[in-house]
Amino acid sequence: MSLVVAQNLSKTYATDSVEVKALQEVSFDIEASSFLAFVGPSGSGKTTLLNLIGCLDKPTSGNLKVAGADVVQLGRWQAAEFRGQNIGFIFQSFNLIPVLTTFENVEYPLVMVQELPLAERRSRVLKLLKAVEMLEQKSQLPEQLSGGQKQRVAIARALVTQPKLVLADEPTANLDHETAYMILRLMKQMRDNFGTTFIFSTHDTRIIGEAEIIYTLEDGRLLQREERGKADVQSSEDRSAKHTAV
Repeated sequence: MSLVVAQNLSKTYATDSVEVKALQEVSFDIEASSFLAFVGPSGSGKTTLLNLIGCLDKPTSGNLKVAGADVVQLGRWQAAEFRGQNIGFIFQSFNLIPVLTTFENVEYPLVMVQELPLAERRSRVLKLLKAVEMLEQKSQLPEQLSGGQKQRVAIARALVTQPKLVLADEPTANLDHETAYMILRLMKQMRDNFGTTFIFSTHDTRIIGEAEIIYTLEDGRLLQREERGKADVQSSEDRSAKHTAV
């Protein structure tokens, strides 16, 4: 089933009377439970595309449906509600709230966008903290965590609303090799366990090596689509072991 359908998406930014064509008539179809990457050099349109899918921005022209909704037609508050119910976000800078504990950071989206009983919120947060192996750090502040631990918390936070889709913008950029492969392995486990679709914006070869579908962008245009079966994707365990051996 198609989770994201884009038809002739274009996005133009105007700055000081100069038009920048960030995206030019991009079309694609993403199935549910995909582990997919948009790749390309800086300025290719990757982040712009994630912002459109995540309802953080609107296209200049074209059509875009996410989880069956025509998101181009959503108003500001409708878009915010839609994001809260359907989309999780993971960023390279983690974006954890420094004054909140690990538990509170993961719980925060539930408090903001969903009316859940306290017991249900607590149960859902603890389940995810256990899944990302951060239960023992539930009372620690972000400054007490390593980069890899912060990203695990960010993954749990992205999944706590049980979204259909998680958008990850360069989520491994600030991580060493071993930690990056651990995070990618964890994301795939989350995809397999919860059926969540993961879409990455990246130029990190570690993510590209793990992605099962790769869209290549350049100068705002979609150049090609590559699909690889799971058997064709070298496991993160193998890649991590190879890097360690070297």
